[in-house]
Amino acid sequence: MLDLIRVNAYLGVVAVMHDTHEQFEQSPVSLHFYPRMLIDDQESQLVLVDYQERLMPAIFEADSVLLNAKRLAQAAQWMEIPVWGTEQNPEKLGALPSDVRQFCRSVLPKMSFSACADGLIELLKPPTRNMQSGNARSLPKHLQKAVPQEPTRQSIVIAGCEAHVCLLQTALDLLEEEYSVWVVTDACGSRTERNRDAAFDRLAGAGAELVTTEMVLFEWLRTAEADPFKEIHALIK
Repeated sequence: MLDLIRVNAYLGVVAVMHDTHEQFEQSPVSLHFYPRMLIDDQESQLVLVDYQERLMPAIFEADSVLLNAKRLAQAAQWMEIPVWGTEQNPEKLGALPSDVRQFCRSVLPKMSFSACADGLIELLKPPTRNMQSGNARSLPKHLQKAVPQEPTRQSIVIAGCEAHVCLLQTALDLLEEEYSVWVVTDACGSRTERNRDAAFDRLAGAGAELVTTEMVLFEWLRTAEADPFKEIHALIK
């Protein structure tokens, strides 16, 4: 009888462990508990949020915030990393500065505070094309398969203003879409330091990685032998 009780107890523990493992695997937030290592330039996209001409004068430490955004954008261009910009209500807040806009593949005008609500997710996905090889050419259009041209880059390096509003809501939505999100703290700003820091605390708790401009640049490079090392190093001198 004692042996039977022990066996039943053992089986009960195994069942609980199995159920717990399944719940963890199926949890929509479980991915955020896995540790992320270095940022991979081949997996990265850069999103620059709302560095607009009529907003920046009100931002705390605006000059250094904008300078770091430009450094990120220039380095991304040298390393062939896609750069996307956003503009919140551009009729009232103005456009991105030309020396930021020039690096962007596209600039998304928006009214929602989260850029994801106004089309950012679609920009981040690679374009699709109809398969035109082999017998597929003779198929009706509705039977031709749309295939991605390249895999989606899942690591989103993001920075912008205001940190506690548009940057925060965009980053949280990206996490919800299961992107890996890296928030570049010294390229983010709000009108007050308290609001900015509160945004960082909340983002870190939600699963975003907090980094600095130099951390991003050197992780993209990985080695001093990389082609744009000298140019990128000169950006931060």
